[in-house]
Amino acid sequence: MHLLLLGCSGFIGSELVPKLIKSGHQLTIVSRKKGKRFISDNSSNQIIYLKTNPAISSNWEQIELIEAIKKADGIINLVGEPISGKRWTKKQRQEIENSRINTTKNLIQSISTLKAKPKVLIQGSAIGFYGTSPDEIFSEKSPSGKDFLANLCNKWEQIALNASQKTRLVILRTGIVLEKDGGALGKMLPVFQAGFGGPIGNGMQWMSWIHRTDLCQIIENALTNKAWEGIYNGVSPKPVRMKEFSKALGKVLNRPSLIPLPAPLLQLLLGDGAKVVLEGQIVISNRLEKNGFHFQYPELNKALETIKNH
Repeated sequence: MHLLLLGCSGFIGSELVPKLIKSGHQLTIVSRKKGKRFISDNSSNQIIYLKTNPAISSNWEQIELIEAIKKADGIINLVGEPISGKRWTKKQRQEIENSRINTTKNLIQSISTLKAKPKVLIQGSAIGFYGTSPDEIFSEKSPSGKDFLANLCNKWEQIALNASQKTRLVILRTGIVLEKDGGALGKMLPVFQAGFGGPIGNGMQWMSWIHRTDLCQIIENALTNKAWEGIYNGVSPKPVRMKEFSKALGKVLNRPSLIPLPAPLLQLLLGDGAKVVLEGQIVISNRLEKNGFHFQYPELNKALETIKNH
């Protein structure tokens, strides 16, 4: 397949792109930054890189991008400014929203102009769609929450739904993605390895997580299996509380995990962005189970052990 990839030049893409290359796909990777160069045997003729900001509508008039979308059998849109890591200033909130909403609007508009539509669109979203809760269990059929992230995800998905009439659409609401070279775990590992790790906040909040390898397999399944359509929660079948996660990580690293990071300190550092890790939700994926998806890492301990030894 000829694939157009947006938002795949970073943490997720570092595993997803080599996987897609190995499967024989031809890729055009769009990134607003320079991005990585994915090295793979015999892959030099399989990848085209386009450096442009897809959130700017005029950039979609570039000949290279026009040709890429015309050739695309499938599109993967995971673009978006990271949710955590910076304070949610007014400017940062706007960047978080614009990177997702404007890019997806431009993408869907470009698709609408094509006579021959892509066969499939894999559209990123997040379990932030559901809001947070200490005990409610959310499935794909649960309604959206009311906070900033829930409203953002809802708006994001509604725009993508405009492509569903002519293109098979798969929306992935992804949980906390685990690997050591990025994401939440990438930030936590140095602290734990130094012996200063522990639960964040009161430790009772739920973490609905997924190993990056499983997420990449979900994406490839969604690309190639025509039975996949609609909304899927990209989470492992066994969410854990933050205190359980910290204990498991400390055990795998053979380091203490007793020093909590107080909520007020995290709020001071990240502002409203702290809610991503201070509040949580129990999310299950009934639809992955019904599709017979096999998780390579359904258990947290196995996932962390593999990450440590990789």
